[in-house]
Amino acid sequence: MPRWRTGDAVLSAFELDFVESGQRHRLPLGQGWNRRFEAADPVREFRWAKGGESFAGLYYSTTAGAHVGYESWLERDRLILLDRDPDVVGIASQPFWLHWHDGKRRRRHAPDFFVRLGDGRGRVVDVRAGDRIDRAAAESFEETERACRAVGWEFARVGEPDPVLMANIRWLSRYRRRRCARADVAERLLRVFEEPAPLRPGAERVGDPLLVLPVLFHLLWSGVLSADLEGGLLSSDSLVVTTRGER
Repeated sequence: MPRWRTGDAVLSAFELDFVESGQRHRLPLGQGWNRRFEAADPVREFRWAKGGESFAGLYYSTTAGAHVGYESWLERDRLILLDRDPDVVGIASQPFWLHWHDGKRRRRHAPDFFVRLGDGRGRVVDVRAGDRIDRAAAESFEETERACRAVGWEFARVGEPDPVLMANIRWLSRYRRRRCARADVAERLLRVFEEPAPLRPGAERVGDPLLVLPVLFHLLWSGVLSADLEGGLLSSDSLVVTTRGER
């Protein structure tokens, strides 16, 4: 629950414009902040412009149990990372327009994502590479962060992730769906990797790699097994160990 004084100027200086159950709403920040924005419909369309710099699409999030939109490869990669984060329980894209007046003119900004965390807190995420932030974008991020602080949300402006980590996570995301989680194979893999062991030889100890590797990759995605995902690309020799930390 955010803490504020009655009539706090920040809460009245911003307005939230959002879609809920097919209906458009526009409310002062102090009245609208507690909606389930992790389930909100996008407030604007995703555009697939031929020959454009951006690349829009839909990513199926196992966390949300639905497709979530993105407008660039960078946003897509951030979605994948959010989908794997065990603290995240809900994700929505373009969840609302934030409106304010900068003293000269009216401004608005639609954050890229709203994230709900397991402890109930909200997090607003904007995705922009550092070298692509102009003055207008910087001001929008600053005002968005100010609005978030007023209602107890976190705010994060994120850029490009580590390329090696992202390459590994993109690979593991292919095995994110629960159909890859065969319980019998998973239990044998956990026994094999109670002590660190190379990925491929460990899988072969369990059975046919064609059947075992998808389960192994699912366990790496979910964090039940762990490996060094930043030190190099996953390979047959990558050391894998159990964490017993199921999501």
